[in-house]
Amino acid sequence: MQRWIAGILGAFNVANGLVMLFAGSTWWASVPGVPETGPFNPHFVQDVGAAFLAAGLALVARAWRPVYWPAAFAGAAFLAAHAAIHLVMIAGGHDHHAAADLATVVLPAVLAVYSAWPAKGEHHA
Repeated sequence: MQRWIAGILGAFNVANGLVMLFAGSTWWASVPGVPETGPFNPHFVQDVGAAFLAAGLALVARAWRPVYWPAAFAGAAFLAAHAAIHLVMIAGGHDHHAAADLATVVLPAVLAVYSAWPAKGEHHA
C-alpha cells in the first residue's frame, strides 16, 4: 500500500511541479488562495515547482523500487515542511482556505511521510 500511495502522490507532485515550471502564471491564477498572497513572481513559482518536481520524482522512485525510500523520505520532508507552514498559518488565523489546505497540502504530506517510511526489514540501496 505504501508504494501505491507513493506512486500516486509522486505523479501528482511531478505534474504540479511541471505546471509550476512551464505554466506558472496559470498555476498562480488557478490555485485557491495563491493570488491573495501577492503579485505573481515567476522565479519564485519556478523555484518551488522544482522542489515539487524533485519531491514527486523521489516518491515515484519509491513506488518503482522500495530501496529508494531514503530519497522518498527527503521528498516527503519537503512536503511536510510545506504543510507545517500551512498549519502555522491556519493556527494563526491567517489562512482563509483552511479546509482546502488541510485536504490538498497537509493530508498529502502526511501520506507522503507514511509512504516513504521504510517497512520492517527494508534497507536502502
